[in-house]
Parts: sequence; structure tokens; C-alpha cells
Amino acid sequence: MASQDWINKDFYSTLGVSREATAEDVKKAYRKLARQYHPDRNPGDASAEQRFKDISEAHSVLSDPEQRQEYDAIRAMGSGARFSGSTADGGGGFEDIFGGLFGQGSPGTAGGRFGGGPDFSDLFGGGRGSRFGGAPKGGDRTAKTTISFKGAVRGTTVGLREPNGSVIDVRVPAGVKEGQKVRVKGKGQQGPGGAGDLLVQVSVQKHPFFDRDEDTIRIHLPVSFAEAALGTTAEVPTVHGEKVKIRIPAGSSSGKTLRLKGHGIRRKKSSGDMLVVLEVSVPTELSDEAKAAVEAFTEATGEFNPREDLEAKAAL
Repeated sequence: MASQDWINKDFYSTLGVSREATAEDVKKAYRKLARQYHPDRNPGDASAEQRFKDISEAHSVLSDPEQRQEYDAIRAMGSGARFSGSTADGGGGFEDIFGGLFGQGSPGTAGGRFGGGPDFSDLFGGGRGSRFGGAPKGGDRTAKTTISFKGAVRGTTVGLREPNGSVIDVRVPAGVKEGQKVRVKGKGQQGPGGAGDLLVQVSVQKHPFFDRDEDTIRIHLPVSFAEAALGTTAEVPTVHGEKVKIRIPAGSSSGKTLRLKGHGIRRKKSSGDMLVVLEVSVPTELSDEAKAAVEAFTEATGEFNPREDLEAKAAL
């Protein structure tokens, strides 16, 4: 609302309180009148709807100490304007009165608005677009939705259907976590000053292969005994649909964890990692030739005892 409009509106009278009213007085008066004139209680009554808007506007200004101080100052100055004589150039309008108060001349003079002097917004430290709006917005609404693991990682769009059949498209950003809320502006309850927002709580389905911990992805990669013993290069899939090669060092055991930088959850300004946990896989059946080879390997590595320090580790 433009500041000039405040001069012609008596918010104290609108709420039925005195200029010395406390914040609690203002709140009580607003609640009483808001219940009386709320559109839900007066369907189709245009005058009641307008009265509710006026009440909401008055409460918005008077309940904010800073706005109330500004309002009182503007009203006082406006009252002076009504009783002042016209200026030298025959003006006498709102801007003329403020120009005189703060060292401004009329438009075109050296100290006027177009000559480099301060304008009205400078009085309170800059423009306050939304602060001069009075009516409050409507309340927020909430909803829940479940998306796939892929949708959480890469981002997706979900359509939520309203009771009236219309659909609200909810853009879910990449990297959203279980239980996180996504805000859709302007899709909440309607109020005198506009609609509130819609808050959508997101649940994410589990994946059978990829495990997620914040922005880190973990997978378990099966490797053969020979690959673990001799070392190899394996190709692994990522949550982004890529295939990345990873070097498995010789002598690796089950549980050894390798890290792939930047292949976890990706956001605009950061990326998580992907952890590859090795699992040595042993065949359940061996041919005679394979069995002979294993026996030969056992004989060749007879001095190796993987449980050599087990007793020391288990000591209490």
C-alpha cells in the first residue's frame, strides 16, 4: 500500500481501540472482529468481506511495533498537511508537505525529488513494498507423497490431486531426503492478502541395491576369490545411470571399502561419494579340476593363517 493511503485510514477506529491501546488490546479487538466478519461466517456478503479485509489490514499494521510507529508518524504528518497553506508554487499536495519537512523543494527545484534530495522511502530506510501491504496471507496447507529412490536422487515432479479434481504439480529437487518437506508457494489457503503455501512431506522408497546415508551412497560388490587375491578392475553402476571402473587391489578381503569421489548424491553446490564394499564370493560347487587347483593353492600358502591373532582379539 502506498504511504499516502495511510493518512486517510484510521486503523485505531477500524479496530475500535484507542491510540494508547496495548499490543494485547489490539490482538483482542482483532480476534473479536475477525470472528464476526470472517467470510466463512458471512458467505456472499460483500460488505462483511470488505470489513474483514479492513480489520486484517489494521491489525497487520498496529500489531507490528515498527509499522505502528511509522503509521503514527505518517498520520501526524498527514494531519499537518490538511491544515497547512499551499506552497509557493501552488501545490500543497502530500509530496509537497513532505518535501518541506525534509528539506525538499517542489519538483524541479534544487532540493526536490528530481534534484537529488531524499524521497519518502528514505525517511524509513528504503522502500518497504510488502510492509505497506496490510492484509495477511492465508494459512499453509500440508500433504504427503511417496516417490521412488530414483526420483529422490535425480529429482522428479509429482502431481497431487485436489478434492475438486485439479492437479498441483510439485517439483521435487534432486537429493531430497526421507521426511523432508517441499514448499509450493501460493498453493495454501486463500486469505485477504493472498494464498499461503503448500508443504509436501516426502517419503522415499528403499532400493534393493543402493543404500543411502545422507549424501553418501553405499553398495556391496561381489568379487571372486581370484579377483580379490590377484587384484582386478571391475565396472560398477551408479545411482546416476553411469558405469564407473574401479581398481580392486590384490590381497583384498571381504569388507574392504573403496571410495568413488563424487558419485553419491549430487546437489547444485556439492556431491557425496559412493562407497564400494567388497564381498568375496565363493562358488558352492567345484569341479574336480577346480578342487585340485584349490588344494594346490592351499599347499602353496600353508604358512598363511587368517585366524592367527583371533585369540588376542577375543581376550576380555
